Amino acid sequence: MITLKDLIFALSGYQGEIPDITLTSSTIDSREVISGSMFIALPGEHVDGHTFVSQAFQQGALISLIEKDLQADFPIIDIKSFEENESPINFPPIPFCLKVENTLFALQKIAHYWRRNLPLRVIAITGSVGKSTTKELVAEVLSQKYVTFKNPGNYNNEIGLPLTIINLSKGYQRVVLEMGFYVPGEIKFLCDIALPDVGIVTNVGTVHAERAGSQAEIAKGKAELVAVLPDAPSGIAILNYDDSLVRAMQKKTKAKVITYGLNPHADLWADHIKSHALEGIEFRFHYKGMEKKVSTPLLGKHSVMTALRAIGTGLAEGMNVDEISSGLLQANSNLRMKASRMKSGTLILDDTYNATPESTMAALDLLAELEGKKIGILGDMLELGKYELAGHQMVGKHAASILDSLISVGVRGKIISDMAIAEGLPSDQVTWVGDTQQAIAAVRPLLKRNSIILIKGSHGMRMDKIAPMLEEIG
Repeated sequence: MITLKDLIFALSGYQGEIPDITLTSSTIDSREVISGSMFIALPGEHVDGHTFVSQAFQQGALISLIEKDLQADFPIIDIKSFEENESPINFPPIPFCLKVENTLFALQKIAHYWRRNLPLRVIAITGSVGKSTTKELVAEVLSQKYVTFKNPGNYNNEIGLPLTIINLSKGYQRVVLEMGFYVPGEIKFLCDIALPDVGIVTNVGTVHAERAGSQAEIAKGKAELVAVLPDAPSGIAILNYDDSLVRAMQKKTKAKVITYGLNPHADLWADHIKSHALEGIEFRFHYKGMEKKVSTPLLGKHSVMTALRAIGTGLAEGMNVDEISSGLLQANSNLRMKASRMKSGTLILDDTYNATPESTMAALDLLAELEGKKIGILGDMLELGKYELAGHQMVGKHAASILDSLISVGVRGKIISDMAIAEGLPSDQVTWVGDTQQAIAAVRPLLKRNSIILIKGSHGMRMDKIAPMLEEIG
């Protein structure tokens, strides 16, 4: 693991005598501190990490990275004292604080240094939809042959990604990193820290258009990943052939390119796709004259694309078909959609982590594959920018072709319900509500033993509260 010597050298270049201290982990959350940790105090709009330094030390942290003076009486070493200093530094006993000019910049600088000391290959994933599910499945596949790590949860930004890297040990052989995108230049910045060897692009949708601009601008931002990959054969870009904006990224990289999709013109493609409802999917994939029938617990026919990304990564990393097939079968509880049943027998599909027009229509397609009365609780899809009206109308039109009843939630949800009615869903089967509590009240009279409820909406709508409340109702 990373040591105090690594930290100080990364931040100052100092190579004098430094106490032999190995850090067990690094965190920005004092509640996650374990014995031997480093606590990084990040200032924030609502919570300032500097107020938790004392708590972090009480829980066993050895070092705290700070940028502000503290009221408490902790030993503090200013990183400036190491710069251009050849003479020995007197270190206080642990625990102590290491003061830097900016703790976030210091975190990123440490990660930049540490990544270059790790003898592993990095697989980076970006795209508008499917990053997290792809990350989980790619990691499952790679772990069949390599010691593999993946960034936890949503650690996919300028804080989470470097934090993931400095928590890596030299024992790992592969690391799978999801990279979020909000503004141009962000992916390039994350890549400069992570040095990816393999880049996977899922698709280019409308999510984050509010901040990033047009789909063309979003595509340009995603392409930053493939542009920085090493030259072939070491660098490998795995690109969605069925998305024309992603397919065009082949021109922006000198890495080896593997395209995937449902089109036989792709390098890696699938056919004979069968959905077994909540039991998963099976299909046949083709690659360089080889074909193989595989299955995975992933839900819905749209999940074939996720599986192809994982297969492509396994093939790129020298795995055999049996190893890849075994990994596909390991898709598990870390995947986004959760299926549960109420005591009455009603099936709940909770897909409330986030929502875009593309992912919502894919979830509706899964619902269409199931037997029973189909009820959709669909909420606002945020950050669509100029695509907001069209995106919600697309969902409303698709919902009308699949649902028996619709409950839309939020201001933008009204667009969904209006379009669903316009497309033929009976108005007495459509309800528009303002919040999750009203949604629960509206769905209760619709519940039957054979009902299936799909819950989908942007994370900011807090629709994740609906499924637990319905389960309590029974």
